[in-house]
Amino acid sequence: MEFLPTLWFILIAVLWAGYLFLEGFDLGVGMLLRGFARREDQRRVLINTIGPVWDGNEVWLLTAGGATFAAFPYWYASLFSALYVPLVLVLLALIFRAVALEYRGKAHTDLARSLWTWALCAGSYVAAFGIGAMLTLTTTGLPLNANGDRVGGAFAWFNGYAVLGGLGAVGFCLVHALAFLSLKTDGDIRRRTGRVLRRALPAFAVPLAAWAAVVVAGHGKPVGWALLATAVVVLAGAWAAARAGREGWTFIGLGAFLLSGIAAIFVSAYPVVLPSTLDPAFDLTVQNASSTPYTLGVMSVVAAFGIPLVLAYQAWTYWVFRRRLSERHIPAPHPVRTIVR
Repeated sequence: MEFLPTLWFILIAVLWAGYLFLEGFDLGVGMLLRGFARREDQRRVLINTIGPVWDGNEVWLLTAGGATFAAFPYWYASLFSALYVPLVLVLLALIFRAVALEYRGKAHTDLARSLWTWALCAGSYVAAFGIGAMLTLTTTGLPLNANGDRVGGAFAWFNGYAVLGGLGAVGFCLVHALAFLSLKTDGDIRRRTGRVLRRALPAFAVPLAAWAAVVVAGHGKPVGWALLATAVVVLAGAWAAARAGREGWTFIGLGAFLLSGIAAIFVSAYPVVLPSTLDPAFDLTVQNASSTPYTLGVMSVVAAFGIPLVLAYQAWTYWVFRRRLSERHIPAPHPVRTIVR
């Protein structure tokens, strides 16, 4: 296999793993605004935990999509055209979510505030489910013909694997958000996140582990099984840490579970980037779906400088906003009078 296509296959896997790790707790916090947060001040605490970082985390999604387009244009074209409907729904969900984060605090009535809360919550659920379904279908296959075009109607992609991946992403986002909130909050919210996390962690992580197991079992590579076993072990360690009240280790353990699971999936799928369920001869691989060596070479030089800068900036942001929040940090709502000159 050629070096540069393989390198960019690895980099794209890293970008998706980074997105799920960082944006995962963002989406999960949005989901928890209804059902978990009981009062308005608690909802404001939850929103303030992700307020300084949520837009930076979404850079990983844009980068992953852009890198796929530039490094593997045939993969990008087949995937995005076959999944046009769910991707449009994900885009709309992310738009509603972003607008809700900006405008919820500017609402002047309880009704408007409630509507924006529902938009943020529903947008987080739809985005997580859609992205999980898309990534799962990337590794389990789509009905593609020899030209890389989808065979069937607009919903030919919808199957049990899509549901499994969607539930896996939603479940991981929820437990990841609970672990994040246990690190970022204090008082009643911190105590409640610990209790819920201890009960929910095993069940909510099962769909993601099942997705990894399906892909690994379908290819049978020893390294894939080893990474899957590592994911199960670190997940058990995260649960043990949660039961012991070790919040930092719980968050790290969940992150290691995600990274090990994603690594098991992509290592097992390699060199296929998008399998065809119609005929293995129609599979897209790192060789027949990649850009020219010159394009990949230029991208590698840019990435060598750009990725460390992004990581450094985000690490600095999280360090600056590392303090815990609680209801006592949230001021009472008050009208703000604007002056137009």
